[in-house]
Amino acid sequence: MRVKICGITNLRDALHAVECGADALGFVFYNESPRYITPKDAKRIIDQLPPFVERVGLFVNEGVETIDTVCRYSDISLAQIHFDVDEESLDAISLKTLPVVRARTAEDVHRFPDRYRLVDAYCEAYGGSGKRLNLEWFDGVDCSRIILAGGLTPDNVNEVKQYGFYGVDVSSGVESVKGKKDLQKVERFLRNAKSL
Repeated sequence: MRVKICGITNLRDALHAVECGADALGFVFYNESPRYITPKDAKRIIDQLPPFVERVGLFVNEGVETIDTVCRYSDISLAQIHFDVDEESLDAISLKTLPVVRARTAEDVHRFPDRYRLVDAYCEAYGGSGKRLNLEWFDGVDCSRIILAGGLTPDNVNEVKQYGFYGVDVSSGVESVKGKKDLQKVERFLRNAKSL
């Protein structure tokens, strides 16, 4: 299972996550988030990453031009879109996109069935709330294109393996405080998520 560590705000956390086996790192370009990072600071971190690490930019209510500009400048490889958007708008962005489904009901997990998508529990804030989805919503669902987020921790990530998710995304579940990762939690999360 692939793992993204989201809410990266410093080089120490980024390099530690990669050393522990993270496939992707998330950079939050939403200035109302406690995990917000400027494009300039994200670029400083990204420039020091080893190859083969997916660099994900998280955007909330931004236009296509802003998303494209920030991604080019910061060397982001995937734009994670945290707002209501249609297929046409996703296709207008110049790089690969990952729409986020903020699920309120079991029916919501079926949005964007032909795309890879991140499914998170609905909350007023955008991500990093620690709110968990009802896993029963995924019974009988092909989860091979779904990245699960919301309320995941080193202690519960094993529970999601049976569903065959493409990947998992964690932020608050591996933090010591908002915006700073707990190195031991990151290591445990990655070990548990990647174990067979």
